Amino acid sequence: MIKIQKYKDVEAEFFKARSFGDSNEVVTSVLEEVQKRGDAALRLYGQKFDVAVPAVFEIPQEELKAAAEKLKIEKRDVYDAIVYSHDLALRFATKQKDSFIDFEEELEPGLFTGQKTLPVDRAGCYVPAGRFPLVSTVIMTVTPAVAAGVPEVILCTPPRVHPDDKVAAGKTGSGVPGKAYVGGKPYADEGIMAAAYICGVNRVFAVGGAQAIGAMAFGTESLPQVDVIVGPGNKYVASAKREVFGTVGIDMVAGPTEVMVIADKSANPKWVAADLLAQAEHDVVAQPILVTDSADFAAKVSEQIEEQLETLTTKTVARQSIDNYGKIIVVDSLEDSVEIANKKAPEHLELAMEAGNARDKIETAVHNYGSLFIGHYSAEVLGDYAAGLNHTLPTSGSARYTGGLSVRMFLKTVTTLRVKENASGAVRSAVAAGYLGDAEGLAGHARAARIRIEK
Repeated sequence: MIKIQKYKDVEAEFFKARSFGDSNEVVTSVLEEVQKRGDAALRLYGQKFDVAVPAVFEIPQEELKAAAEKLKIEKRDVYDAIVYSHDLALRFATKQKDSFIDFEEELEPGLFTGQKTLPVDRAGCYVPAGRFPLVSTVIMTVTPAVAAGVPEVILCTPPRVHPDDKVAAGKTGSGVPGKAYVGGKPYADEGIMAAAYICGVNRVFAVGGAQAIGAMAFGTESLPQVDVIVGPGNKYVASAKREVFGTVGIDMVAGPTEVMVIADKSANPKWVAADLLAQAEHDVVAQPILVTDSADFAAKVSEQIEEQLETLTTKTVARQSIDNYGKIIVVDSLEDSVEIANKKAPEHLELAMEAGNARDKIETAVHNYGSLFIGHYSAEVLGDYAAGLNHTLPTSGSARYTGGLSVRMFLKTVTTLRVKENASGAVRSAVAAGYLGDAEGLAGHARAARIRIEK
């Protein structure tokens, strides 16, 4: 059962970043081998960790198209949902890009400074396919890259046994964890392949785990080196992203998901319980949190959680999350919820309150969160799937200093300088640069500035 506490009794540990072990030693070995041996290392680790090791890693566009067409025929509702979600995400990311303005400004007479916003050359997206193949992650990682104007977007995802190879795999008892089917056609989860085609991925590779991160970071005979890597994954993927940062850019190193709901008496306990369980089912270490000023409401939500758990197909996972990491915090005043939210810096923050001055004050005062969901109908799950927002968000308190994945990740802001000869601003800057070069003992710097204004 979820724990209910008064704010004064909440442990200091609650506000600290959560750590769940370190896999650096294993990951370092994987990355070193991929950098040294390329495709051979991908095959080696594929046999250890995956269910298939294809003869070639790249999945042909025809396979992606076929997966999309199959989905359109067999599961039209899902197909249409992917198309709709992609369209919203593309429109939102395009609006984000439009907010970055190129300019050139004459700061001083003859001294023209400017900036340009340019896309990276190649982006790499990682999409996990474990217990829950994350079709929505294709949308959320690929779409902002496309909106940014990245010329080439590649995607890596764990391999699956190709339908044409299932009979052969069955005869040898392979194609299962611990005994990979080797040498077949490249294939992946069909939903992920379909989404990749719909979202406009240029190339898809059937490579998973830390080895996929290494392949995108360093390049192999089959996989090109990328400039940025984005996307979630298990602790090995997260650790690999941390280690390759610097060689490539990364979006973030994400931990277990979390949601905080700030609710008053106007909230529906069934809805709030459903939102908490929606996060709890992600992972046994996911953290669902409710902050309310009503002990009665807290009890009703707790009862609803127990009732809804009984019919949840993901009950086993959600139960552990609720029991071990879930929390309902009862405050004397909802104004205290601002302090809690800003200290915790949750990945998702919901304001389950009626419109009005009370909600407006909290909305204005909170500032540490990945995404903010305002009002009873703004369910966090809409942000996960189909509202235009990106669901790749900072966790474990990192919302204190960063936002979520956006079109910005795939853009770089560069600066320009254009100087008009003998203009007063140009002369003044050269003089200042000369003195600063002298002050730092860098005579070459001083000379390079002064030589341009010498008579």
